[in-house]
Amino acid sequence: MVFDDQLTVIQQKEIAVGTFEMCLAGEMAKRPIHPGQFVNIQIPEASLRRPFGIAEVNQQAGYIKIIYRVVGAGTEAMAQLALGTKLQVLGPLGHGFPIDQLPKKATVLIVSGGTGLPPLYELTRVLAARGHQLDIALGFPTKNRVFYEENMAQFGHTEVITDDGTYQNKGLITDLLDQSFSTKSYDAVYACGPRPLELAVSQRFAQHPQAYISAEARMACGIGICNACVVRTPDNGYKKVCSDGPVFHVNEVIL
Repeated sequence: MVFDDQLTVIQQKEIAVGTFEMCLAGEMAKRPIHPGQFVNIQIPEASLRRPFGIAEVNQQAGYIKIIYRVVGAGTEAMAQLALGTKLQVLGPLGHGFPIDQLPKKATVLIVSGGTGLPPLYELTRVLAARGHQLDIALGFPTKNRVFYEENMAQFGHTEVITDDGTYQNKGLITDLLDQSFSTKSYDAVYACGPRPLELAVSQRFAQHPQAYISAEARMACGIGICNACVVRTPDNGYKKVCSDGPVFHVNEVIL
């Protein structure tokens, strides 16, 4: 069920250059939220709500966490919000990552690119708590954009690659997959990141029965009404990222 709740900013900090972590407290955090779902937030003085993946759910403390990068006027305004600010938040939205079908102690590959990491963090937390074995590949443009490496590493073997080689390996996320994760088979693969990453993972794991990507798209309503986020399907149909996704099997949509 979707709710339109008023949540309160209880924490905000910059965790990498231009990347912020925000905790929002309220009733929504006490309701069931599946890893991979997102929220639409009404930013003060912005005309449309903005979608943000849910990076963490803490039902006991009553807050959800989002991670965002400042890329325009809306997120710039968010970065200036003071603690105690109340925001109107629609959610939880969309369909998350399928995980209930996994066998016990499944081997899982997590593939993240840049700010595609947030929904994968909550997924990783849940998978680790269920006893699954995780390998984690993280890609970033450069050293000062790296975040949550230690957070992810507590749940499984984690390696990082940067486009310019300023931190750990140099190259694209596909290079890291080739270098460190190509000889092992996985029960499931979960990925999120910019479109090139989505395409690369979709092509690489096209024959895998449990390979999923969380698609990125421009959204307005977040509930399937405006049709601003449609993607094509192999049968020449269409699906909406906000309501049919954002998580799809790699063969479910054409990116």
